[in-house]
Amino acid sequence: MSTTTDIEILPGRVGNLSPEQQHALDEFKDLIKAEGIFVPERHDDHYVLRFLRARKFHIVNTHKMFVDCENWRKELQVDGALHDFVFEEGDAVRKCYPRYYHNIDKAGRPIYIEHIGAIDIKTLFKSTTEDRMTKQHVLSYEKLIKDRMPACSKLAGRHIEQGCTILDLKGVSIRQFANAFGFIKRTSAIAQNYYPEMMGKMYVINAPMMFTSVWGMIKPLLDEVTVKKIVILGSNYKDEMLKDIDPANLPKTLGGTCECPGGCETGEPGPWKDPRYMNEK
Repeated sequence: MSTTTDIEILPGRVGNLSPEQQHALDEFKDLIKAEGIFVPERHDDHYVLRFLRARKFHIVNTHKMFVDCENWRKELQVDGALHDFVFEEGDAVRKCYPRYYHNIDKAGRPIYIEHIGAIDIKTLFKSTTEDRMTKQHVLSYEKLIKDRMPACSKLAGRHIEQGCTILDLKGVSIRQFANAFGFIKRTSAIAQNYYPEMMGKMYVINAPMMFTSVWGMIKPLLDEVTVKKIVILGSNYKDEMLKDIDPANLPKTLGGTCECPGGCETGEPGPWKDPRYMNEK
């Protein structure tokens, strides 16, 4: 696993805050502490700054987003009963909706891959329900924050809080996308509202000509900052994507050289599997 350690800290992050941003951070932390909703174990400066950046350091707007998130977490019992949830149908779901983490990009970010063109919605919802899929999706985010990101940070020698996503549209059809749109919309809302500022880059590959109209449906669901992080490519995506990803860290089926025993989609290799970087339980 190779990564880059000498990457400049972006503005609005710990270690690169303007005086105004630092003041907003201090003021906001004082506010949520006074309201009794500050949780030291979760709400470190990195976490709080993600919400502040998502709302351009506007205290009132950030407060609403933050409170809405905390209320949602309580309603879904994210910090309680949800952790006892067992997604027993995981293997069956993976066959009709392949999605998985696979190593890191050159910036040290975890790579998340979804093969949208391989989704079989009818078979999928014979094995599970949208509600159970949503719970599993939320738990995946929690694991990303608590296990994957810390392991990536230890390897990189600096804080990693964003990921690199690859959406593979090979074989996708309008009907297929229409069937999956409801779930995609729901998970996109969860990402934007409750796990903001966690996407560093997204590659949409094997995008067919008809994707232009589909993109017109998706784009309004995303904020302006997110849209700028998305790169849409056709079938000749390899050279562009390999600028950010080492071939050894990419499945051979997507233009890399990795051939995990048993399949890359089940092995989920990365620093989170290496005892040197794993979080102590």
